[in-house]
Amino acid sequence: PRTDPVVIMLAIEGDACLLGRQPRFPKGMYSALAGFVEPGETIEAAVRREIREESAVVCRAVQYFASQPWPFPASLMIGCFAQAESRSFEIDRVELEDARWFSRDETIALLERRHPDGLTAPTPMAIAHHLLKRWAYNPIRFGD
Repeated sequence: PRTDPVVIMLAIEGDACLLGRQPRFPKGMYSALAGFVEPGETIEAAVRREIREESAVVCRAVQYFASQPWPFPASLMIGCFAQAESRSFEIDRVELEDARWFSRDETIALLERRHPDGLTAPTPMAIAHHLLKRWAYNPIRFGD
């Protein structure tokens, strides 16, 4: 059976991570950016390309985190962290309704469903939740 690889990644710059929201998301929910891996493309290249396409953010180092099968529509989610060069961004309005940088404290508030603006993160059934949780509670160190 066919399985399509999808990268889902958390762009990190200093003490902030970039999250986006698609129009189909539940109200107030922000998540990691994601997109399909193209034929012949490495995971690292796909992570950099998808972040650049959706937000115009350029990333350097990419670090694998974990994977998760996702049955809708037969995908394998490949979770990664990416080191962003800056916090300057411009979203692709076709892909995203909104995006913003969240501090570590704000990310913890999203995960614990206590953000002052009522914003939330994906539930623990999604790899995006675990990417956020890993980064929020254990700083990521990228190699040189």
